[in-house]
Amino acid sequence: MHWIAPAKINLFLRVLRKRADGYHDIVSLMQKITLYDELIFSPRPKGIILNCPGSNLSANEDNLVIRAAKCIFDYCNYPSGMEITLYKKIPMTAGLGGGSSDAATTLKALNKICSLKLKKEELLRLGAKIGADVPFFIFGNTALASGIGDKLKHLPNLPQLNLLLIKPPFDLSTKMVYKNLNLRLTRGKNNYSIPRFFALSDIVQGLYNDLESVSLEIYPELADFKKMLLSHGALGALMSGSGPTVFGIFRNGKEAKKALESIKKEVSDQCTVFLAKSL
Repeated sequence: MHWIAPAKINLFLRVLRKRADGYHDIVSLMQKITLYDELIFSPRPKGIILNCPGSNLSANEDNLVIRAAKCIFDYCNYPSGMEITLYKKIPMTAGLGGGSSDAATTLKALNKICSLKLKKEELLRLGAKIGADVPFFIFGNTALASGIGDKLKHLPNLPQLNLLLIKPPFDLSTKMVYKNLNLRLTRGKNNYSIPRFFALSDIVQGLYNDLESVSLEIYPELADFKKMLLSHGALGALMSGSGPTVFGIFRNGKEAKKALESIKKEVSDQCTVFLAKSL
């Protein structure tokens, strides 16, 4: 049984404070996009087996897919097992939520395939135990996330986005980015206002990411990728999540495709450049 797990971008991300449990309170507009991992589920009598062909992902309990499968099977006392094959298409450690999406898709898939009959609210609670972004991928295509990312609110009727993404040939550790941000957060009240998102121009004007300045200090060349997107017609550009992937929003798919053809000639072969749309 074949399932797809979409990536996400953060169109708006403010980090409000560090919590006593080590997590951070945030406010973020999160959007799923048309870039997917693929998962194949095959029932087996006992045990959970994970295959990750073509990638260097661990296939043990460090992998969120294994953790998600164990979590839902233990919660439901499910007696049988599952073999799962994960084909990675979403770049890893890229700020695109691929691991969290794989975990959320695993929860949803096993709930249906194994007839576990859990309600969405139960899946959301299980997802929150696995990772802060997992509930979003269960919740919907677009959401305003708060708390650690587990408090979710629907934002309907956003315009479709035509996107071009650049994943540079280096990784950024989410933990490291947040650690460096902590040194700069004040203890004072963090004033912020959530932009209103009705039209494409609202989204472009509201693009913001508190983590971007930290990542730019570690890899200043990220600014060059943003400038590249803007110089090739992007209405706005931003780093997603803790990075290092940057994305540009274009007026339409034709302009995004034209920019893709030009940018591919300008970046190194180690960069991944791809088109996507919002879901």
